[in-house]
Amino acid sequence: MSTRPHSLRPQIGGVRETFAPWEDPQARPLVRFDGVSKAFGETTAVDDVSVSIYEREFFALLGPSGCGKTTLMRMLAGFEQPDAGRILLADRAVQHDPPHRRPVHMMFQAYALFPHLTVAQNVAFGLKQQAVPRAEIGPRVEEMLALVRLEGLGRRRIDQLSGGQKQRVALARALAPRPRILLLDEPMAALDKKLREETQFELMALQQRLGMTFMIVTHDQDEAMVVADRIAVMREGRIVQVGRPAEIYEAPADRYVAGFIGDINLFEGRVAVSEGGRVRLLSEEGAFEAEGAGPVGETAWIGVRPEKIVVHAEPQPAGDNAVAGKILDYGYLGDWTTYLVETAPGRTIRAARANATRSTVRPLGCDDPVWLTFEPSSAVVLTR
Repeated sequence: MSTRPHSLRPQIGGVRETFAPWEDPQARPLVRFDGVSKAFGETTAVDDVSVSIYEREFFALLGPSGCGKTTLMRMLAGFEQPDAGRILLADRAVQHDPPHRRPVHMMFQAYALFPHLTVAQNVAFGLKQQAVPRAEIGPRVEEMLALVRLEGLGRRRIDQLSGGQKQRVALARALAPRPRILLLDEPMAALDKKLREETQFELMALQQRLGMTFMIVTHDQDEAMVVADRIAVMREGRIVQVGRPAEIYEAPADRYVAGFIGDINLFEGRVAVSEGGRVRLLSEEGAFEAEGAGPVGETAWIGVRPEKIVVHAEPQPAGDNAVAGKILDYGYLGDWTTYLVETAPGRTIRAARANATRSTVRPLGCDDPVWLTFEPSSAVVLTR
């Protein structure tokens, strides 16, 4: 999908700041997984999962391959049956209903377009399966093609389309029957990086315009962070944390989530002080402070993201949250420069510096001594 003028694009960020039905005790979820489990032979794919998705929410299932996210989506679509638990859609149990009896449509990762049909015929396929009157099919197809900005391409063959156009045809076909919830299985995996980034914002705008509920499965952390109202992070068949993207990133539930969502440096040590909403940790590399709580005398970790670490070329006063080292390697990414800093034999810290000014002179290089510092408010305490 190509970009639109900013004046025509809904301001998604502003909408999402106020959209939080999960915080309303009176709100009824559109979809509810209630203690759902699924095994394939001796392998447990989904293990006692309970989670709710609300009307008009863009919900993401995020996790590595094999964590159970696609199986959970397929059970909602009706392509797999749970071994235990219930799946409720608008307060009605649907786990035993066949796929065609559920107001749910799925856009597959491989798009699954019919090569012998035209673009318009592909979009119309689901409508014909639902026995929509012939007089309504043509206008609905034109409406969907206009929605995904493929006007005038209805008579094209599928093999005459680009990858991005094929994706939009698959999306239009999934949207045409007007499902209560649209399931997206790795929908942007086949697109190049630039087109994928553009498509993410287009997909968000489309979801807001239609007022529909979207559920996306992805292993791409950046993609989930951009498009979703909430993210459910999965591991080995279980959901380990659900929250807004900023909550998941800034306040991860444990070291797994902290490491899966972006990069993080972890300092392990013993909790010496835990009071006033702040923890002081003693480790082999020094003393570190962060906002949070932890059991005194027990092992804990203080995590800090690379972009929250300040890289100094000049010596800094000794104290908490200060480490000296030398640059082991670095990578220039245009908007950021990432440094790998060796602070002790076998110990490397990742720090990132924004390239806020245009410069062709490299200020720091390999083997240069540096000093790293960070604020307690920039770090998080992890106890597991």
